[in-house]
Amino acid sequence: MMEIEVQTELLQEAKESIEAAKNYKDELQERLQGLTQARKQINGSAVQTRDVLRHHFNELKAMLVKLLDERLVLLLQEVDKVEQESVKPLDDCQKLIEHGVNTAEELLREGEIALLCGVAEEEKLGNFTKKALQIQLDSLPEVPSLVEVPCLSAQLDECFLSSVKDRIFSHGAVASRPPVQIEELTERPGGILVRWCKDDDDFVAQEYRLQFCKNTASHFHDAYVGPDTEFVVLHIDPNIGYTFRVCARGEGRMEWSPWSIPQSAYTTLTAHEWITGCEGFSLSSRRDMALRNDSPTCGVLYSKEPTYTSGQTLTFRMEAAGLPDKRDSIGVCVEPQNGCDSLQRDKAVCISSNGAVFVNGKEMTNQLPCISTGSSVTFDMEVVSLGSSFNDAASFKLRVILSSGNREVVFDWLLDQPCQALYFGCSFAYPGWKVLVF
Repeated sequence: MMEIEVQTELLQEAKESIEAAKNYKDELQERLQGLTQARKQINGSAVQTRDVLRHHFNELKAMLVKLLDERLVLLLQEVDKVEQESVKPLDDCQKLIEHGVNTAEELLREGEIALLCGVAEEEKLGNFTKKALQIQLDSLPEVPSLVEVPCLSAQLDECFLSSVKDRIFSHGAVASRPPVQIEELTERPGGILVRWCKDDDDFVAQEYRLQFCKNTASHFHDAYVGPDTEFVVLHIDPNIGYTFRVCARGEGRMEWSPWSIPQSAYTTLTAHEWITGCEGFSLSSRRDMALRNDSPTCGVLYSKEPTYTSGQTLTFRMEAAGLPDKRDSIGVCVEPQNGCDSLQRDKAVCISSNGAVFVNGKEMTNQLPCISTGSSVTFDMEVVSLGSSFNDAASFKLRVILSSGNREVVFDWLLDQPCQALYFGCSFAYPGWKVLVF
């Protein structure tokens, strides 16, 4: 009997060892795959970097040769112009002198003939003398001295080549990794929150640039350019993969840094939507933006469904602002109530346009900044109860973090019964308010 038990125990140990070996092998194979991907990233990025460097320097060489040739042509043209303009007065002076030489030679011939004739041809001698006086043989044209005429030369900066050499030797750099990397991708209803951080402490970023594309496409689109290190990319189709990348512009620089390593993500959460048919509000085509119109009668605009759940972040962004009123409200509630003109009521939490916070219709002593164009109001909630989910009825309480501007208030919201999800809503007394929810 003992022998059978020993054999059984050995058999069990052997099976456990086999299972452990199998798991160990699987883990090692996963690590091999990780090494393969890492090697592929290094080799692929090296090939791409070589191509970028060759292309850039070939373009640079062609441009430098082109610019040098163009500069040479301009300088040679300038030499031609100065030469032509400077030689013209000399040509005119030469023509004048040559004309005088010809006149003098002619006068010499006439004088020699008159002398040969002697006094017998007194008239010829008189005509010659009179002609000589008319020519003004003592009047000579001015010929400029060498210091008065241009002497062309090329003025070249002997330090130019040295400075160009220094710039060329310092032009370009090879980085082992981009200075900015995506550190977090979090699904949001109809969107994805992208957070990034610097990966190089010496790099001083002035602004960032975030791009994305569907995994089925190859063309990236700009989603955000600015100083922030996070952004919610909206209008993301659920259950479809998207790829994100980010780069940065250094302080005082014009060029962008290399792109971060692309990261993929998707959201399973459908976008928040306002309900249609509310007389006082006009909705965008995606029904995530509501505009308080000119209708004289207006109640509370609610969400289409109770889509806000604990653990998520709900954000309202004011795209435009109208006249404020103490009855204005933006917030969440357990259920819609027709006939109410504000969320400042029971079973609701909201903030007014003047920054007042209401819990179950009662105003808190803590107040947030007034809401205006560009303001964002954020709700974060988590369950605080004996249970662990919305389905637990015992001591059902929600911890609420309500943020606006650079301030926030934290409080517990006690409900008489649990609910799996909340409605959101807004109300404004005057037209002109436009709010985007995500």
